[in-house]
Amino acid sequence: MDDWAGKRYWIIGASEGLGRALAQKLSKSGVKLVLSARSEDRLKELAAELPAHADVVTIDVTDIKSVEKAAKEAGSIDGMVYLAGAYWPMAATEWDNEKAELMGDTNFLGAMRCVGAVLPTMVQKNKGHIILTSSLTAYRGLPGSIGYGASKAALLSLAEGMRADLKETNVNVQIVNPGFIKTRLTDKNDFNMPMMMEPEDAAAEIFEHMNSDDFKKSFPAPMGIMLRASQFLPDWLYYKLV
Repeated sequence: MDDWAGKRYWIIGASEGLGRALAQKLSKSGVKLVLSARSEDRLKELAAELPAHADVVTIDVTDIKSVEKAAKEAGSIDGMVYLAGAYWPMAATEWDNEKAELMGDTNFLGAMRCVGAVLPTMVQKNKGHIILTSSLTAYRGLPGSIGYGASKAALLSLAEGMRADLKETNVNVQIVNPGFIKTRLTDKNDFNMPMMMEPEDAAAEIFEHMNSDDFKKSFPAPMGIMLRASQFLPDWLYYKLV
């Protein structure tokens, strides 16, 4: 997209981390934003910092009524970016049903609810832009990623199906698959996280992708190539390596 000025985008998961950084990036480009998350105070603080106008609409993506209410309050939009996420490191040997369910409900079902709240109107108008945020963990099962990896793999599949169904329309669907980003979520990890990115750098990668015609972007590139290549390894070798 060459001209962002005057466009209206709904960012879900805007209060912290990557969502906050992307909001700042889009606002500097002249985009009018609808900022959503559960924390109204943090959203209002962000809105006051942005150079372009931004509306604040609270949302609980695990509640369909909250999603539908927020979509109605957001009103007419040119695009939606789904960045809401939940994460805890979890191995199958340390299963926690409450945390696993919340990861699935936030990362995948929350995205389904939000897409369902805006996509029918976009299809009717034959115009719109949806950006979903998966993860490099979606490409292959990794140790300690129960709940998170599965929800992100489901989200990647959702985006691929939407892309196939909408390819003959003017509704553009894109997905990004980031690696490790310095946020409150990754602060929970106690292991080495290679190629860690700052939220501002990851936001720049997403914005670059939003300006392209490409469907999928995985970054940082070296880690993306490595994990995508691992899909072609036989199981016995892959599990020996990881």
